[in-house]
Parts: sequence; C-alpha cells; structure tokens
Amino acid sequence: MPAPSRQLKLIGAAALAALILAGCGGSKHKPVATVVTTVTTVTKPSAKPPPRSSMISIFGDPARLLTSPGPTLDTYRALGVDYARVTVPFAGLVADPRATSPPAGFDPSSPASYPADKWAPYDTIVREATARGLGVILDPGSPVPAWATGGGEPAGGLPYVWTPSAVAFGAFVHALGVRYGGQYTPPGASAPLPRVSFWSVWNEPNYGPELAPQATDHSTVEASPAMYRVLLDAAWKSLHQTGHGGDRILFGELAPRGRTTGDNPGNFSGMVPLRFVRALYCVDSSLHPLQGSAATARGCPATASASKQFPSQNPALFRATGMAIHPYPQGALAPDAVIPDEPDYADLANLPKLERQLDSIQQAYGLSKRFDLYSTEFGYKTNPPTPLGPPLQQAAAYLNWSEFISWSDPRIRSYNQYLLSDPPPASSHFDTGLEFLDGTLKPSYAAFRLPIYLPVTRGAAGAALTVWGCVRPAHFAAGSQRARVEFDSGKGFKSLETVPILNRNGYVDATVRFPSSGSVRLAWSYPHGGPEIHSREVKVTIT
Repeated sequence: MPAPSRQLKLIGAAALAALILAGCGGSKHKPVATVVTTVTTVTKPSAKPPPRSSMISIFGDPARLLTSPGPTLDTYRALGVDYARVTVPFAGLVADPRATSPPAGFDPSSPASYPADKWAPYDTIVREATARGLGVILDPGSPVPAWATGGGEPAGGLPYVWTPSAVAFGAFVHALGVRYGGQYTPPGASAPLPRVSFWSVWNEPNYGPELAPQATDHSTVEASPAMYRVLLDAAWKSLHQTGHGGDRILFGELAPRGRTTGDNPGNFSGMVPLRFVRALYCVDSSLHPLQGSAATARGCPATASASKQFPSQNPALFRATGMAIHPYPQGALAPDAVIPDEPDYADLANLPKLERQLDSIQQAYGLSKRFDLYSTEFGYKTNPPTPLGPPLQQAAAYLNWSEFISWSDPRIRSYNQYLLSDPPPASSHFDTGLEFLDGTLKPSYAAFRLPIYLPVTRGAAGAALTVWGCVRPAHFAAGSQRARVEFDSGKGFKSLETVPILNRNGYVDATVRFPSSGSVRLAWSYPHGGPEIHSREVKVTIT
C-alpha cells in the first residue's frame, strides 16, 4: 500500500464522531439508486421452507449501543437477539486520528498502546453482553487514522478512508484479537475481558465513504476490491496469530447496491456488489481468472500458472466462515422485488445470483466451497417518518416476509435488524428503527420480536395452511417452549393450537386448519409470570 500521508486533515470533534458512526448503514451518505417504477418479483413460496437447524439473529445500533450499552442490551435480550454487531473504527481508538504520524513509541499491534478511555465503551459492551448471555460480533474497519492513509486524496469524500495501510490495519486487528482473546486483563482491572469469537472485516468496502478510491480510469478499473483483498488478508493473519483462527470470521459486509451510470463509482460513490466480488476474486465477467494487463491493473496474478496460487495466497477468500451482506430493500418495494436492469445488485431478492456467482468462482479455481451468507444489516425505512418507506403496518409485514425468504434459503445463516431507534433527522434519514426517535414503538417492534408469515392466506374449507414464525425471546427461557396459534373470527382471539418451537432460535412451522375466515396471530408468554406478547395479525380467507 502507499506510504501513509503526511498531509494534515482537519476535522472537528463532532464531525469525527459522526464520521465514526457513518461506517454503518445509518450513514446519510448512502448511495441512492435510481427510483424505479417497474419491477419483477420472485414467485412467493407456496410450500414450507426446507428443514434447517437454525438461523441466528443479529442486531445493530452503534450510536445507542455506545452511549447506553446496558439498557440497549437489555432490550436486545428482551427481543431475543443472539448477537450484537459492533463496528470498531480504527480511528476511534487512537488518541488523535488527525495526527499525520503515530505517537512516539506507539505500537499499533498492542492493546496497551491505545488510550484506556478509547477502549472503555467497547470493553463495557463486551462485558455487559456476555453477562446477559448475548454474543458480540466485532467488525473492525474505517475510518483509519490520518497516518494510516495514503497520499493524493482528492476533494469530495470523507477523510480517513483513502488507500488505508493494510500493515497498520492488520496491527490494529492484532490488538483487538489480543484484547478480546479471553486472557487479557486491562491495567487496573481484576479479571480478564470476555472472549469474542465472532468477527467480520470492514464495513461496506464497495462503498466510497468507507474505502476509496472505488475505481480508476473513468471507473473502468476496480480499485477498492484490490485494497480490500489486502486489508482482509492482514486481518485474517492477525486473528489467527492471536488465537482466533477457529472463530467465526466473515468478510464482505457488502452494501446491496451502487451506481452504474456515468463515471461511477469513481472515487467516493458505491460499486455494485457483484462487480466488486468478481474483481475481489480476480475473475472476469465470465467468471474466468483474469490474465495479462487486466489482471495486473486489479492487483491480480497475471498468468494461469500464477492464478493457481491465488487461493493459498488469499486464505480468507476461500476459507472464511461466510460472506456478510447488507441486503436492504429499495424504498418501499416488497422484499421479493428484483430491480430491473441491475444484475449486479445484492439486495434480498438477488441473493441467489450472488450465491451462484460465488460457487462458480470457487469452481474456477478448482474448489468446491459453498459460502454461507450472513445478513449483518437489514431493515425497512418506515413512513412515517420518511415518505420513502412503506406505511408502518406494511413495513412490519415486509420484515416478516423478508425473514421467511431468508429462512427458506438454507445458505442464509442470519437475520438482522439495523437500528433500534430512528436517528435524529440532522444526522441521518435512515429511519429503519423499531422505535421512533421519541421511543414510541412502531409495529415493526412486535414484528421483529414475534414474526409471523403465512405463505398462502387463502384456502378451501378443511385445507391446512402453513403458519411460520419465530418466538425470538424463547431461547432465553429454560425448558421446552411452545407458541400458541390464536384465531379471531370476529368474536375475539382464542387459542386454536399450540405448536412446538423447533430450535433454540425460536422458529415455529406448523400446518393449521382454520374454521373460517378471520385473523391469526402467534402468542407467547415470558416465563415466571412475564407478559404475554403477540405477533402482528394476518388475515386468512377460507372459502
């Protein structure tokens, strides 16, 4: 990578805080895809999804988690969340991210070199999550300190993401691996910090505000995949050196869309993810290994014989646990909507194509690995507060439908909700929270906590309909658990059936005969006299 820049970049403290939080889906700088009026849709499943063992739930709300970790994690537990995803920006851990050289004697690979107060929020999150039985996913990435960026940055982008040093980043990940390896006791503490065993590397590297430049030569040559490949390898090496080689390690964290018109993505816009993946793996549009000048320009092996060494030289790309994705829908479109004329998107409806591309790439290198996908950011903006999202009740229904689509694909190993609370309008318009800014619950709150989805809602008298759902908090309750299917034909809800919860992640899948048309919901009670909770209601028509 280029030598660190010595050009001083000035940025205020408030702007830096906003920059550090911009690495997640809440950034107001998200690339906006062209609004479309015509879409194609994936046929809605009419049968049960295939059997599967589990699908973990992941929650992300970096601002709220950093400022109020205990109460936020209490809410996560009440919702039944398995893992809290925590982005860890390199720049947020150093004493002065604007400095053009590191402090004298600073060792970026040692956790002791970083100020204790910078570690404190992350230490608290890891401790508090562990105490509540929640897992933590640490996601190290940008922004990076000024001294770890390259020179020649043009105007127009966020600072601290330009050609970051893979050596410095790898050292930072080494410090994280040591600190959260289960044996590190911070100065003044009486016990080691808990171990973290779930990692993901760099948020949205196909997105210019996270990694730049995205492309060169009038956007004809992909630049960000080559940088990310080296950053990923450095992080992989550091995690293995610090005893995390057997952990769950993800790569990608891909934004679902990008710009494909004009001179884009250029330096600071977004690259469509399937194009990013092809360049990351050094294959052409036909998924054959690149050769010659096309390979060299993208940091790839230039000959067929050299390509044979590519998998062993880039172990994370071939041996990681899975690929992390952010399969956000576009605006108010249904989760099965495929955006026309954009074959390289990776929103939810297009994930089967991403899977096929990953499989074909592995085969191009003579391998057979089938990567699982981990959804680590997802959510629907709601109207209100933004007119760009679906109405509140429809957004709740779309969340449940999205989770059913995810469950129906055995290669999708997680379901995510991004944001507990809508952010202040001045900082973001990413209104995917389960609560409004003032704390008022949206219908999405109940929909996330106790999802329900019926693939078919109309049937003949006596026919059985599939009722699928999830009692997400059930895995925190001891003993076998059952949910109630409740039905209302116009005289109030009454229990129709009790159904078993299939696994520790709370999923239920039952066939139920309804006596008439009406409304159906799931119900479950927290143990030890806790409150009864309900899913949203779904109307069924029996003819």
